[in-house]
Amino acid sequence: MIDSPRLPGLTLADADWLVDAALTVAAERGFPPLAVAVLDVAGEVITLRRADGGMPMTSRIAVAKARSALLALKPSGQIELPAGIVESIQYLYHGDFVPWAGGVLVTDGNVILGAAGASGAHALEDEQAVQVAVEQWQAKRSAGPARSTS
Repeated sequence: MIDSPRLPGLTLADADWLVDAALTVAAERGFPPLAVAVLDVAGEVITLRRADGGMPMTSRIAVAKARSALLALKPSGQIELPAGIVESIQYLYHGDFVPWAGGVLVTDGNVILGAAGASGAHALEDEQAVQVAVEQWQAKRSAGPARSTS
């Protein structure tokens, strides 16, 4: 078998773990059904799931929030730009830019491995679900026997 090159960062197992954790956080805290997306460093979807009862549009919004965090190199809720700039960025990225809370970076120290985004609850609840999941994943990862960014 020939090894194919791949981007450094999150694996499918990592992405699945993050999505499961965010959906669990949301359910435990009584949030409405969420859609949760995990993206690689190129901004492409690794995993996307929507909880039962979630609105269909939340899937695209979750992806857009995660991509927005990657584009700005910070949580999507911390993006503060004038409306005209936001409109220009939305045009450049075909509307896939949402400067509202709910998208966070997945990091190892100060290295970005990908991003996670959620939609379906209040924006601050969306962000809380993915932020807690990322923090849990980072704690689990640092406690594990081996650390790999590949």
